[in-house]
Amino acid sequence: MNTYIRLHPADDVLIARAQLLGGTVIENITVKGLIPPGHKIATHAIATGEPVRRYNQIIGFASKPIAAGEHVHTHNLDMGANKGDFERDYAFGADVKPEPAKLEATFMGIKRPDGRVATRNYIGVLTSVNCSATAARAISDHFSRRTNPSALAAYPNVDGVVALTHGTGCGMDGEGLGMQILQRTLTGYATHVNFWGALVVGLGCEGNQIKAWLGSGNLAESDNLKVFNIQDTGGTAKTVEKGIELINAMLPRANAVKREPCSAAHITIGLQCGGSDGYSGISANPALGAAVDLLVAHGGTAILSETPEIYGAEHLLTRRSVSRAVGEKLVSRIKWWEHYTEINDGEMNNNPSPGNKAGGLTTILEKSLGAVAKGGTSNLQAVYEYAEPVTSHGFVYMDTPGYDPVSATGQVAGGANVICFTTGRGSAYGCAPSPSLKLATNSALWKRQEDDMDINCGEIIDGTASIAEMGQRIFEMVLATASGEPSKSERHGYGQNEFVPWQVGAVM
Repeated sequence: MNTYIRLHPADDVLIARAQLLGGTVIENITVKGLIPPGHKIATHAIATGEPVRRYNQIIGFASKPIAAGEHVHTHNLDMGANKGDFERDYAFGADVKPEPAKLEATFMGIKRPDGRVATRNYIGVLTSVNCSATAARAISDHFSRRTNPSALAAYPNVDGVVALTHGTGCGMDGEGLGMQILQRTLTGYATHVNFWGALVVGLGCEGNQIKAWLGSGNLAESDNLKVFNIQDTGGTAKTVEKGIELINAMLPRANAVKREPCSAAHITIGLQCGGSDGYSGISANPALGAAVDLLVAHGGTAILSETPEIYGAEHLLTRRSVSRAVGEKLVSRIKWWEHYTEINDGEMNNNPSPGNKAGGLTTILEKSLGAVAKGGTSNLQAVYEYAEPVTSHGFVYMDTPGYDPVSATGQVAGGANVICFTTGRGSAYGCAPSPSLKLATNSALWKRQEDDMDINCGEIIDGTASIAEMGQRIFEMVLATASGEPSKSERHGYGQNEFVPWQVGAVM
C-alpha cells in the first residue's frame, strides 16, 4: 500500500497516508521535511499566486513559491488576493440524472397516528426563554433513569424525558429574524415525530410569549402538548410539581407504542461533519455520501447543511439541482452569508478551525470540497432555510451555520430523525430526540476514542474497505439505529445540552 494518496491525475498535491520523513521518494518526488498524516505534499513547483488543486478543484493559491516535495499548508497556501472570490460555473442542473428505481428496505419504526414514523419515543420539556431553563431541567431530572430509575420503571417503551433548554427568548426584536428562527425551531421540536408529547415551560413576561409562538406555528394545546409558565403557576417549586404531574399523566399513553416494519422512506438523516481532517473528504464523507445515495434509492431523505462549510464548493451542488430555481436559492444563501460575515467583521474563511488545520485542512475551500461529499451523488431536490419543515424526499439542503450543535438543531427541527456525524479529530456529540451516529475518518481516532465512535471509516484509508462497502455498512447501521439500537452517544447520555437554536441579530 502506498504511503500517499493521489485523488486526481490533475491534482497539484498528494495526501500523506502516514507520516512521511524528509528524503522519502514518492512519485519520483523527494519529500522535503516532515509531513504529518493527512497533510499535503506539492507534486511540482508552484509559483506565488498560482492556484493549487485537490480533487481537481481549487483549494487556494500559493502565498509564496512552493517547491516540489514541500509541505503545503497555512504557511504557503491561502485564499488568494480575492479571498476565494473567483469564477465558478454553477451550471444549474447540468449533472441531474434519472431518479433511481425505488427499493424497499424496512426498519422497525414507531407509527404515529398522523402517518409519520418515529425512530425514538421521548417526552420533551422545552422552554420559551432561558429564564425557565432551571425549572425545565428539574422536571426532566425527576425522570432520570440514572438518578431516579423508579420514575420510568413501568414505561419501558418510553426512551426518556429530556429537557431541551436554550440561552435566548428575550432581549430581541419580537418580529425580527432571530425570533422567527427561535419560534420555528421550537415548533419543529414540539411537533417532532420522536416526541410522543412535549411540555413548554415559560417565565411569563418574556419576549417570546408562548401564545404568540403557538400562533406562529399553528399549534394549540392538546393531550400531547402542554404549556404553562412560572409566574402564572406560582413559582419554581409549583412549576416543577405541575410539570411532573403532567408528564406522569402522559406516560401510560406514551408507553402504549410498539415497533413494527416500516419503509426506509420514513428515515430522514441530518448530515454533519465536525473536527474534520485531511482524511474526511477521502473516507468518511464519501462513504456517508454512498449511504445517502442508498437511502435516497429507498425513498428516504438526507439533509446537507453548514453553509459556511460548503463555501467554494456550492457549484458542485448547483450542478445537481433539479431546477434552476433550486440552484439559485442555494446561491442566494451563499450571498447572504457573505454579507452576514462582512457586517459582523468576519470572513467566510474563518474555518478551518485549529483542529482542522492540525489534521491537514488549510482553507475553507479545501474543507468544503470534502464536506459536500457527504451528500453523495443524488439530485438536489430542494433548499430550505434554517429549521423549516423538510417536506421533499431525497437529497435536500438546509441553510445553517457550520457550528455543529446549531446546525444539527436546525436539521432536527426540520424533521431529521437520525444524525450521521463524520469526524477526524474526535467527537462526542449527541442529539436528543434523534440518535447521532459518529463516523471516524481514520483508524487512529477509532482506536483512541472507540467508545464514542460508531463506525471506523478509516478502513478506507487502510485499504481494507471500499467507499461502496463502507456506504453499505453505514446504511445498515442507520436502519439498525432507527430500529432502536442505541448509538454510542445515547449510551453515554448525550443529547440534552446540544440543543442550540441559531441566534441571529442583536442581543438587546
